[in-house]
Amino acid sequence: MGKVKAVVLGAAGGIGQPLSLLLKSNPKITELGLYDIVNTPGVAADLSHISTPSKVEGYLPPDDGLKKTLAGADIVVIPAGVPRKPGMTRDDLFKINAGIVRDLAIGIATTAPKAFVLVISNPVNSTVPIVAEVFKKHGVFDPKRLFGVTTLDVVRASTFVSEVLGDISLAPKVTVPVVGGHSGVTIVPLLSQSQPPLPAHIASSTVEALTNRIQFGGDEVVKAKDGAGSATLSMAYAGALFAESVIKAIGGDKNIVLPSYVNLTADKEGGAILSNEIGKDLAYFSANVELGPNGVEKIYSLGNLSSYEKGLVKAAIPELEDNIAKGVNFITGSKL
Repeated sequence: MGKVKAVVLGAAGGIGQPLSLLLKSNPKITELGLYDIVNTPGVAADLSHISTPSKVEGYLPPDDGLKKTLAGADIVVIPAGVPRKPGMTRDDLFKINAGIVRDLAIGIATTAPKAFVLVISNPVNSTVPIVAEVFKKHGVFDPKRLFGVTTLDVVRASTFVSEVLGDISLAPKVTVPVVGGHSGVTIVPLLSQSQPPLPAHIASSTVEALTNRIQFGGDEVVKAKDGAGSATLSMAYAGALFAESVIKAIGGDKNIVLPSYVNLTADKEGGAILSNEIGKDLAYFSANVELGPNGVEKIYSLGNLSSYEKGLVKAAIPELEDNIAKGVNFITGSKL
């Protein structure tokens, strides 16, 4: 497949460090560029001693650090930002992270406009539209190459379903499509489509409890960490998993289908069918997407939903609309 340069923006943080470690351990990556506002050269030096093929470089903002990091990037993963702390409103979080993501997006638009961009920075429902609007302003927006990473919801669903099935060793084999968005009620696990299927005798109360746990799994971690942060290790794992899928697709591997939060114009036909299904013309939605050498090849329909799941989708829409508008307005309502 030749050379692959992966870049992590926010590489010294709680997600960034373990994510960088996982990407360094991926033999398909030949170059790893790391950027953050502190400690990046140290993280890079540490990782550079690991005996895998990729060359590692770490930069700080001075002397065009962002530009140097992004030069020649094939795939850019963005975990930059601050985590939600106890007592912090989503609005507080949004204001800080929106500005960080905007500035990084400007860097990508001007230095690596053809890179595949994977957004982890929360709130994903709003930060993905922010990146898109910055790219549009720079005339480089390609909806096929921009992804909101919702893989942690998928990973949690697999784990929690395997626990309900009574066998955690099944976790890697369990697949559950998770659609909608990437926060709270916008996270819609389609448990009726779980493979292997949930046993018929499982009560609707169990399905509801499971759904709620997948939607609010992040709160479990925030609570357990007792003020010391949010999900970082599981998020890094999920981010590396999605990055690997994109790298495989760029390399020509076929039949790579997994959920991601994307702009629905990435596949106009599939996007139109999906909009019809949800009964709303949303610009962004997380659904199963097929990846190919150019990014999004196909957006899949939701398939047959249970009446409970239809209700979940309906409940997700108003919040998604609000989140999307917030991200778009952050860029279009301000002068760059």
